[in-house]
Amino acid sequence: MDRAPAPTQTPHVVVVMPAYNAAKTIERTYADIPAGVVSQIILVDDVSQDATVEIAQRLGIDVVVHVQNRGYGGNQKTCYLRALGTAADIVVMLHPDYQYDSRLIPELIRPIREGRADLVLGSRFLDNGTLAGGMPLYKFVSNRLLTLTENFVLRQNLSECHTGFRAYSRRLLETLPFILNSDDFVFDSQIIVQTVAFGFAIAEIAVPTRYFKEASSVNFRRSVVYGLATLNALGEYILDRSNLRPSPRLRKTLPQIISRYHRKKLLRLTSPNDDEPASPYPLSLEL
Repeated sequence: MDRAPAPTQTPHVVVVMPAYNAAKTIERTYADIPAGVVSQIILVDDVSQDATVEIAQRLGIDVVVHVQNRGYGGNQKTCYLRALGTAADIVVMLHPDYQYDSRLIPELIRPIREGRADLVLGSRFLDNGTLAGGMPLYKFVSNRLLTLTENFVLRQNLSECHTGFRAYSRRLLETLPFILNSDDFVFDSQIIVQTVAFGFAIAEIAVPTRYFKEASSVNFRRSVVYGLATLNALGEYILDRSNLRPSPRLRKTLPQIISRYHRKKLLRLTSPNDDEPASPYPLSLEL
């Protein structure tokens, strides 16, 4: 896909936070977000059992609370739909558990602002501090092996595919059919596969590694499940590219799979159906 030209004006940057029991870390994460860079912050709470919602509201963050737990991927779906409903030009996904340095947001969005990429990953493997930062050895090894496999299948040269600190251009989110993705952790891997499948460019920046008691972490069993699901996402890509089993997740665009009413409300993309009548029913952006 052709790269977008570099914008001449300051972009509207929206930070989305998929949250679950982040009461102990959200204030530190919020405090480090650079002033004057971010236009809006949206936190989607996935039925936390602590004071995450109350603290976020006190900080002045826009808060969405799920009626029931939707999972990590399900949380992100709500995050991105909410962000598309704003004036966002760039959307930054930031975990509110202080595991990623939010002071690096200006660097994270720079490749998108310059028109060099539509997805930017904050990689913990671009320097030598990954293990020193506390990443467990089994996560280090599995991350490296999975990333090498993804690079081979997707023909990329990424240092890390499994980071929770990411920036997306609006046109990427308006194209990828992310609502067809899993509600589980493999959502992140599916997004990268879709980005490659639709021809968008990916860039990386170096970020420090932070592992500590209060930071959320996937246990060993869930890590195994995640790894197998990532391999399955790569298999889906191989079968689709070889035309053995075409996948809607890798061929249909977001405008093709959402309601025309929501398409008018959420997307800047134009289509012949833009003049269709508005829905007589109230629209909800929460899945």
